[in-house]
Amino acid sequence: MDRLVYVAMTGAKQAAQALSTVSHNLANVATTGFRADLQAFSSRPIEGAGFQTRVNAVAESQGWDARPGTLVATGRDLDVAIRGEGWLTVQLPEGGEAYTRAGDLRVTSSGALETRSGHILVGDNGPVTLPEYQTVFIGGDGSITIVPDGQKADVTSLVNRLKLVNPPPDQLTKGADGLMRMIDGGTTQSDAAVGLASGHLESSNVNPAEALVEMIQLSRQFELQVKAIGDAEKNEQASTALLRMS
Repeated sequence: MDRLVYVAMTGAKQAAQALSTVSHNLANVATTGFRADLQAFSSRPIEGAGFQTRVNAVAESQGWDARPGTLVATGRDLDVAIRGEGWLTVQLPEGGEAYTRAGDLRVTSSGALETRSGHILVGDNGPVTLPEYQTVFIGGDGSITIVPDGQKADVTSLVNRLKLVNPPPDQLTKGADGLMRMIDGGTTQSDAAVGLASGHLESSNVNPAEALVEMIQLSRQFELQVKAIGDAEKNEQASTALLRMS
């Protein structure tokens, strides 16, 4: 009886773990540039003495979904979206670089250009800092042009150029903060082929309908596993009662 309980308990645990991943994806449906986490169940035989009759279903990460989201026009000067493949480069608090598709940018009081989550953008000349300006424009090649404060509208200045990269997806890993990093911990070079769409944002690539259906399926699996644990307890009670009668 303890074997049935063990298998059912493990199944419930794995279903709950998979449900957590789907819930996280669904919670980020409206997150700009979000990439969904992928997972799948695999069969793992239980090792030990005796015949290999028991198999556990284990939820395993399958990386992240590389499909692009939909570009949405906002008309905001500091909103940018990657056209096709590629990434924006941001500076990590502990040093080093990470990559994101979230192009909802803002300028801090000190002039630093950062994402809405607070990560400073990296350009060809290091972290991007803007001087006082009247207007700002980010070009399709990542160039940042401003009209300096106090100047006429036709007086422009090229401040920096965003570092746009496009490493192969299999060289990237997704962190708990949603940022992508090189698997080897290093950095990658700029790619001039990566282009931007100014005044646009990329939506999350999570499909709400698919995520909801998967959540319902996993919830039912969890309930079945818990029911199996309850059935095991009832069987044990019935067996104990028969032994007492004998």
